[in-house]
Amino acid sequence: MQIKLQQAFHRRHARGGFTLVELLIVIAIISILMTVGAIGIGGLAGGKGVSTAVASAEAYFDTARTTAIGNGCKARFLVDVGDPNASTYLKRIIIVYQDRDAEGVLQPDSWVQLDRGIVLPDGVFFSRDLSVKDLESGTGGELETQNLSGGEIKTAYQGEYVYYEFNAEGICTTPGASFVVGQGARPPGASKPSVTAAGKRDFGGFVVWRNGRTSLIKSPDQLNIPSTQKTF
Repeated sequence: MQIKLQQAFHRRHARGGFTLVELLIVIAIISILMTVGAIGIGGLAGGKGVSTAVASAEAYFDTARTTAIGNGCKARFLVDVGDPNASTYLKRIIIVYQDRDAEGVLQPDSWVQLDRGIVLPDGVFFSRDLSVKDLESGTGGELETQNLSGGEIKTAYQGEYVYYEFNAEGICTTPGASFVVGQGARPPGASKPSVTAAGKRDFGGFVVWRNGRTSLIKSPDQLNIPSTQKTF
């Protein structure tokens, strides 16, 4: 009887513990999860800024379209491409719309600034090379530029910009045009930001359609980024 009780006791305790093999398996799983987590965190560090920039720009595109419809005139979504030495170069975005005279007549070459605009997050820059006039058809082409000055434009905002335009009906005049931003670095004294090794594939953006709606660029492969891409 005593022997049977001892055997039962040992069986209960044996079932309650872990074997060496089981412990090794658990340790291996924990190591794998920690490694995957570290890689994920590292990958998101750069991508978060690009995602935030794209989301902000999409919302601002819609604001430009609404401004055009609301004012019954052309409105433009502008990106600063003026002075490479300025801190706003390839980072500042503003909206302007056509001015009217005292009698309400549109002034084609006079523009009013909507607000102070937005600035892309730290380490994120507009890519003038990858933002093209017609990405969808594959023809590419450079976006039109505008020299913004005088009139209702504040001095600090005057300069050269590339633009995306909406007419009074809210129709984009360059359907298929792309807006692309990427992760980069701008060392002290450098006139232009550069694409870092870690950020060569960290680009994102969208295509804007005739009706003003946008479609996200789902993969950097859509952008045909050259392996020699070094600057924005």
